[in-house]
Amino acid sequence: MKRIRPLVLLALALSLVLAPVAWAAAQSAATRSMSDRSPGALVSHTLSTVTGVAISPLLGTSALGAYQWIAAKSEAARERLPWYAQPKFWVPALLVVLVCAAKDSTGVVLPPMLKKPLDALEVVENKLSGLVAAGAVVPVATDALWKLLQQQTASPTAALGGGHLAMIPLAVNWTPVLDVLTVPFAIAIFLIVWMASHAINVLILLSPWGGIDAGLKAARTGLLGLLTITSMMSPWLGAVLSIAVIVVAYFVAGWAFRLTVFGAVLSWDFFTGRRGRFTPAPDGNAMFSSSTFAGVPVRTYGKVFRNPAGDALQFTYRPWLVLRPRTVAVPATPANLAVGRGLIFSIVTGTSGTLLLLPPRYRGHEEQLAAACAFGGGVRPAGLRKAWSSLRELIGGREAVAPAGAAATAP
Repeated sequence: MKRIRPLVLLALALSLVLAPVAWAAAQSAATRSMSDRSPGALVSHTLSTVTGVAISPLLGTSALGAYQWIAAKSEAARERLPWYAQPKFWVPALLVVLVCAAKDSTGVVLPPMLKKPLDALEVVENKLSGLVAAGAVVPVATDALWKLLQQQTASPTAALGGGHLAMIPLAVNWTPVLDVLTVPFAIAIFLIVWMASHAINVLILLSPWGGIDAGLKAARTGLLGLLTITSMMSPWLGAVLSIAVIVVAYFVAGWAFRLTVFGAVLSWDFFTGRRGRFTPAPDGNAMFSSSTFAGVPVRTYGKVFRNPAGDALQFTYRPWLVLRPRTVAVPATPANLAVGRGLIFSIVTGTSGTLLLLPPRYRGHEEQLAAACAFGGGVRPAGLRKAWSSLRELIGGREAVAPAGAAATAP
């Protein structure tokens, strides 16, 4: 029953919102022209626009603005275009898109210490451009839709459902409902699709190889191009593809949300230099869960506390960051835990592998954290740092010596 419930809720929400839209489309079926400026076609075009901009906010917004500016028939018409359709916005925006594409295409040869800060900067850019698009572009895109629907219901016969139903007093004018629902529903669609797309930026930030970055970025750009081409061929075909993207984004929303939070914390700690103003607390340190926690999704943001007896650790988190707190036991005792010092961020490991992911603010404070939490394994190299340590040992260098009592299984 729990698996079916999300499907039922999604179908009910779509039905409630699309019912007035379907009614508006039916009213214009008899008067539809070859140009297909009916409300139904405009709904499809708006849906494709919102979905496309959400997939890549900066590229989608600048491309949409450039198209509107080029399609304008006169200078007066161009002056009336919104700000994102002016060359002073979309020209620099497209240049930024080209720089990001060049960064990903050359990522194979760039060293991680040079590319990762650029990846973190792109994560911040994607968040900011998504916020701007949600607040400005999406309302503008839906404005033409509900204005046309208002025109469709302007006459008394249209408001009452057509000439044959003009005398039925129970007929409903859906225009006020559309005025209330159109923009919030479009923004909700935008946010769901944007989170799924933004997860690609976070994956690029976490990826250790530039070839994966280029493949992820090419796949997202290809989807945006396919959506643009299909919507130009047929607004209905574009709407079908948009709905497919929305459904997929809906089902990965939880995973994408956790990745979005993870990327936000990593970027914030990196660019604000938070580790210089941070000291691990004796109790209640913020961390991310790994896949070893039973019933807790990977990369869930929470805090690690000592249990009342002081001989075990507990992980407390809020689902979606706002719901009721939940507490689970960390599947290892502090004596069997160690801090793995990584190149970008560190981890907490046990006999079963990685247990917790540490935000970048802990870089340089691993010893303090191990002492505060009484980790018996001390601090060991992990990730790229572990690989470099092994390489130095192989060519005759000296491997970093772990503190006394370090666990042999720590990375």
